[in-house]
Amino acid sequence: MAIEIATLIHNEYFQFVLILISSIIVARIAHHILVKYIRALTKRTETDIDDILLEILTKPVTIFILFAGFYFALKSLSLLEPYSKYIDGIFFIGTVLLAALILSQIARVMLDIGLRVQKRFEKMPKLMSYVVSVFIYLVAFLVIMNYYNIELTPIVLSCGLGGLAVALAFQDTLANIFSGLHLLSDQPINFGDFIEIEGGLSGFVEDISWRSTRIRTLPNTLVIIPNSKLAGSVITNYSLPVLEMSVLVQCGVAYDSDLEKVERVTIEVGKEVQVAVTGAVTDFEPVVRYHTFGDSNIDFSVILRAEDPVAKYILTHEFIKALKKRYDEEGIEISWPVRKIYYGE
Repeated sequence: MAIEIATLIHNEYFQFVLILISSIIVARIAHHILVKYIRALTKRTETDIDDILLEILTKPVTIFILFAGFYFALKSLSLLEPYSKYIDGIFFIGTVLLAALILSQIARVMLDIGLRVQKRFEKMPKLMSYVVSVFIYLVAFLVIMNYYNIELTPIVLSCGLGGLAVALAFQDTLANIFSGLHLLSDQPINFGDFIEIEGGLSGFVEDISWRSTRIRTLPNTLVIIPNSKLAGSVITNYSLPVLEMSVLVQCGVAYDSDLEKVERVTIEVGKEVQVAVTGAVTDFEPVVRYHTFGDSNIDFSVILRAEDPVAKYILTHEFIKALKKRYDEEGIEISWPVRKIYYGE
């Protein structure tokens, strides 16, 4: 009986099945420990970084254990010994790709957490995550090529003409990709910025992907602009250097108005509106500047201050209402266009 058991144990097919079953059991145990016990420990910490990393690692660790078990099970079969080099190569490639997957996800998470320090970077642009992933997988590709002692120079040279043809065929796509990289590196815009481009389109930057940039307009519609077009446009970024912005309101009063009184009343109204309206800079001192002898009025500008680009609309709205009401009370006239016609005799 003991001899039969010993013979069975040394049987390579029995060892093959035993290794497979053992790897499945170990994978289940590892998954249970990670999900049940390690997750309980990470939830006790104040940071959520360890929870995210555990979520990333749980499935790949299980897959790697099963993959390694299958590899060692195959290596135990003498029948497959002539193909041992190919089995080793497949296992190496699988391990490198799995490691690249884990590293790319970890790098994207860590980059996202690092950018979260600044409020405007809370949502990482997709293009940046693509660049990180492409770089890691490129390194993995080079490692695999080095494992097989493959020289890349002849491949690059032989693919030169083909690469040129591909580049010409995808020149618009490549232009958008490099324009996106330019937008990320030069940073004329960032996520959350309120911008205006040529043509009058304005809105908040939602995301910068590998092909396009998404802008959410004030009516809450999403406009998708190719990166190449955006990079070649004149961009007004109202969020830089600070989010606060001046609000310019044009006005005019009749020629017979007392300009000193007009200035005083207008500033008083501006102060009241700056304090009362949500989104206005409460401690800002409004400014009045006369600038033009118009056809019917003496024209001037009123400068107010808003905390963000959206607040300027409600601030302008409330100021015009309040100013008109106060002018009516004070007897200050805002003239409409008048034409005097003289008849010669």
